[in-house]
Amino acid sequence: MEFNSILNQLPFGPEFRFVDKLYRVDDDGAVGEFTFLEHLYFYKGHFKDGPVTPGVILTECCAQIGLVCLGLYLLNASDTSNFKIGLSSAEMEFLHPVFPNEKVVVTSKKIYFRFNKLKCEVRMHNTKGELVCKGVMAGMIKMEGA
Repeated sequence: MEFNSILNQLPFGPEFRFVDKLYRVDDDGAVGEFTFLEHLYFYKGHFKDGPVTPGVILTECCAQIGLVCLGLYLLNASDTSNFKIGLSSAEMEFLHPVFPNEKVVVTSKKIYFRFNKLKCEVRMHNTKGELVCKGVMAGMIKMEGA
């Protein structure tokens, strides 16, 4: 499956898609990037005098690259009309803030994928190479009717 095909299959609208590019997706994990542009909706109120990307959005970015993109690859999904995903757990540690217009790179390493549950270790770095956040997350991923 080509990386652009995976991006085209993501089940998120443009205002909630936190994946710009994929560098690698294989049986062991995924690597992708996203730039948090200053016009994104959550910066208007978090915080009004010094915007910072909320941790829940950083977690979502890690989940989209590390779980969803990897899950689409592992399922070899070409039609996501019956694709179902749900985050079942996430334990994240936040080490550096991400400011508007910063690019991040997310790397995931598969721990296991069995019985429709995908569990991964995720790490997010900024362009300075600093570890922004890290953690372990899991989700249920399946194609209904499969």
